[in-house]
Amino acid sequence: MIFQVALQMKNGLLSLCLLGALLINGNIQAQSSLLTAENQTNLAAVEDTLGLLAYAMVNDSIEENRFGAVRAFIPTLVEALKTPNSFQYRFDQLQTISIQYPADSTFRIFTWQLYVDKDTYRYYGAIQKNTTELDLVPLRDRSYEIMEDLEQAVLEPDQWYGSVYYNLHTVGTGSDAYYLLFGYDGHEFFRKRKVVDVLRFIDDKPTFGAPVFARIDSSTVTPSVTTKNRLVLEYSATASLRCNYDPALEMLIYDHLMTVGGNYGEGPVNIPDGTYEAYRLKDGRWEYVEKVFHTWLDEAPRPEPVLKGRRGKDLMGNGG
Repeated sequence: MIFQVALQMKNGLLSLCLLGALLINGNIQAQSSLLTAENQTNLAAVEDTLGLLAYAMVNDSIEENRFGAVRAFIPTLVEALKTPNSFQYRFDQLQTISIQYPADSTFRIFTWQLYVDKDTYRYYGAIQKNTTELDLVPLRDRSYEIMEDLEQAVLEPDQWYGSVYYNLHTVGTGSDAYYLLFGYDGHEFFRKRKVVDVLRFIDDKPTFGAPVFARIDSSTVTPSVTTKNRLVLEYSATASLRCNYDPALEMLIYDHLMTVGGNYGEGPVNIPDGTYEAYRLKDGRWEYVEKVFHTWLDEAPRPEPVLKGRRGKDLMGNGG
């Protein structure tokens, strides 16, 4: 009797596994069926070319070759995206290109980095809407021209603060939805930056920056609130800074930085001190949390690496 019950349970579990596999496979087939077999084949062929160009943009030691690769990459990618329903093609072989999707897959955002010299990086990107015909918004890096406070600026796609996005977190739903974009900026030789930008669609047009990061000062009779449109964390190139959304704690967590003297003549730089700050979502905005843990940790809790599952390393040196 016990053997028969165990066998029935085993068969039941096997049936559930098979049903799950069939549902997943059916979902994949339904999604890919929007692309014709011919278009899938053509996109796969173009992806091989794009992969070579993307690799050269980041890794070629000759400046002329890196610039030539990015000049060839952009029109080749745009032409590929003109394929009907190209949104369904994931371009998983592009190891040095970040492609981030929101929870509802209404769009995706491509970002990548061009190394110019030891103190200069340029960033490129585009937002593709989930439509049959191509709806593409190019992003033009103008971070080197922005004279106002970076944490307060509201920017359009043609004056984008460029970075490589390694995570995207959706906040809210429907017309009230906005998106936190977690980015890395190579900035300069001695100093790097992590950026948490805010993407909104206003009249269906993307805008970067919104006053959703709030600090509340309760030391006075009437508490005061100061807000930021984005977070910019600058730190020493010799350090590693953690900054990401933690789904378990439901907070945006990042290393607290302290200023120390540089060891190589670069002047004062910021490094993590082993404690962590955060922002917690409340009523649509993110309220500052001064200290997350009451013990020091070697590493902040964080989700899986963004490009985990892709071969090689990402632009920040994280293994796939």
